[in-house]
Amino acid sequence: MDMNSVLDLKPFLPAEDYALAKQFYLDLGFTMVWEGDQLAAFQVGEFRFLLQNYYVKELADNFMMHLLVKDADAWWQLIQDKKIAEKYPGIMAKPPTLQPWGLRVLYLSDPSGVLWHIADDRKHPQTAEAFQELR
Repeated sequence: MDMNSVLDLKPFLPAEDYALAKQFYLDLGFTMVWEGDQLAAFQVGEFRFLLQNYYVKELADNFMMHLLVKDADAWWQLIQDKKIAEKYPGIMAKPPTLQPWGLRVLYLSDPSGVLWHIADDRKHPQTAEAFQELR
């Protein structure tokens, strides 16, 4: 098999309240490229994920997404400007902080408990090179 024949890879994120979860991602600036009763596709840049109208607490509480961006501070500002934490009580939102592994990471949970690591590597270009090698 030619491993270069892979065309796409998308995770399925759980949603406890499907309508609320869709609105959360729209408020964050993701584009909903299509939707149905049980599944919606969201896009940011060239990357997509699928939001499913399905929820298992144990799955959601252990589900994490990593989004590497150019500027985590800009994402934090968006979260603050749109009052995401106030609009969605119970979510977790922590500002970008330098982590021991060299990335600046802001942590944001969605209304279902999925934890997003939104990170940048502006302070550590060697880390950026290592991540690019994984792509």
